Amino acid sequence: MNNFKVLMNGVVKENPTFVLLLGMCPTLGTTSSAINGMGMGLATMFVLICSNVVISLIKNLVPDMVRIPIFVVVIASFVTLLQMVMQAYVPALYATLGLFIPLIVVNCILLGRAEAFAAKNGPLPSFFDGLGMGLGFTIALTLLGAVREFLGTGKIFSITIMPEQYGMLIFVLAPGAFIVLGYLIAIVNRLKKA
Repeated sequence: MNNFKVLMNGVVKENPTFVLLLGMCPTLGTTSSAINGMGMGLATMFVLICSNVVISLIKNLVPDMVRIPIFVVVIASFVTLLQMVMQAYVPALYATLGLFIPLIVVNCILLGRAEAFAAKNGPLPSFFDGLGMGLGFTIALTLLGAVREFLGTGKIFSITIMPEQYGMLIFVLAPGAFIVLGYLIAIVNRLKKA
């Protein structure tokens, strides 16, 4: 299987957010700004890549009866490592993302990719699958966060684009996440048909 095709599959064809609609809890809960969306996406991408590679390496050693629990333990181990590193080196982002970091363990993107791809392929294709899905998720969350931040505060990555008084508070709040996500999914669907 072509590694570039596997990589691009997660970014475009099977984008976890805009196409598969997976991982909606962190998507809607952490994207009040572009930096939060990017931080959550990169955190998830790290866990996705690492867990995919490890699962692809141990797939022949794991009995079918305990496959899912073993996958969850592998994912949880990387989430714990990520949590400690973020707490030590980026405490402000860690504080902002809060509870959503430990919840990466139960993100359906990770277990889905472990079961659908990593358990059936070697380490290198699994690495590219994790990278592609992670990039697709990161791009989607960053875009969603940037649009919400711009419409809500007039800024993108905390850089002022328009005066804050023209921002609409609803886009920084929870309903804004649903509105912007709906429009972005519609735009992606329209572009795929063109």
